[in-house]
Amino acid sequence: MTALITGASSGIGREFARCLGRLGIRLVISGRNRESLEELRQEIGEKQVKIITADIASKDECIRLYKEASKYNIDILINNAGFGLFGKFSDADLDRELEMIDVNIKAVHILTKLFLKDMIKRNRGYILNVASSAGFLPGPLMSTYYATKNYVVRLTEAINEELRSVGSHVYVGAFCPGPVDTNFNKTAGVKFAVKGIPAGYAAVYAVKGMMDRKMIIVPTALMKTGLAAARFVPDPLLVRATRFIQTKRRG
Repeated sequence: MTALITGASSGIGREFARCLGRLGIRLVISGRNRESLEELRQEIGEKQVKIITADIASKDECIRLYKEASKYNIDILINNAGFGLFGKFSDADLDRELEMIDVNIKAVHILTKLFLKDMIKRNRGYILNVASSAGFLPGPLMSTYYATKNYVVRLTEAINEELRSVGSHVYVGAFCPGPVDTNFNKTAGVKFAVKGIPAGYAAVYAVKGMMDRKMIIVPTALMKTGLAAARFVPDPLLVRATRFIQTKRRG
């Protein structure tokens, strides 16, 4: 089997590569930082890993990544690349927000669609979209980020049902963790009140959930309980509660 991982330069993406590498799966790792990707390749093994540098904020780069990676007959796609941004919607930098939408939504949409078509033809394959627990909530003070992850969750659920309804063997699921110890916090400009789970644990849990074909994968009992409880909270109260929690995250 061969897996393509976006955003493999650091964080969960790097741990996904290590996890799948230990399972003997061939890897195509992608990101913008060639040096970091090369280090990861040396760690896992040159023969097992191919590198494709790409800035998937660009539609053309997404398509190029698809075309180059397709040469390796991708069996597993992990749409991991993404980032967040803290601040009031009215104050947040527009260009940075649009870049976030391009990476968190547009790139996931393009790569999922293109690789899914190939997998449907073969009637096998796995696509794991890295979303977030934010994908089930409104997100004052991180409004754009939460909205992008809502898109990823709902898109994934809809595709999963389309595949299920026709008896397809292709899997599409979403990994929805809470805080994870990565560079995400630094990039987003936040500090979570709740301690994040190790990125290595997150990746292993997500891969197991994918192999077990779970549509929504949530890695901790605390987050599962919180998301379940949120379903019974009226929207006006939920959005205010989320805003209150967000104010505690500013680093």
